[in-house]
Amino acid sequence: MNRQNTNEKTDIRYTLQGAYNLPDLALPTEEGRPIGIWGQRRRRYLKEHHRILYYNLLTACKLNRYLADIDRQAEELFFRLVKQMAERAGVTETLKAQDQMEWIGRVNSIRNRAAEVVYNDLIYN
Repeated sequence: MNRQNTNEKTDIRYTLQGAYNLPDLALPTEEGRPIGIWGQRRRRYLKEHHRILYYNLLTACKLNRYLADIDRQAEELFFRLVKQMAERAGVTETLKAQDQMEWIGRVNSIRNRAAEVVYNDLIYN
């Protein structure tokens, strides 16, 4: 039989488990912001290579917010880089209308280079 009681000095609730009073501890709820692909990759990297930072963020209930912020920053950087690189390389709607395969090749190359910058600057550092 489980009974609950509260310590009046600390205001901590306890549940009797067998012969022991165990504190009823729970982490505060973390805000549920969506995490995109960049945030998921950052999470995997932290979990594999920076475990202390990962678990510190997790136990402080800051991991989800941190990953959502990284995801937003990475997304903004990626699209800004793609736009800038496309302008410098002359990848325009005119090129798209004239030679779609050339346009696709150039845009894919630009997107790959921009992704590498995002990985190096935000995800894997």
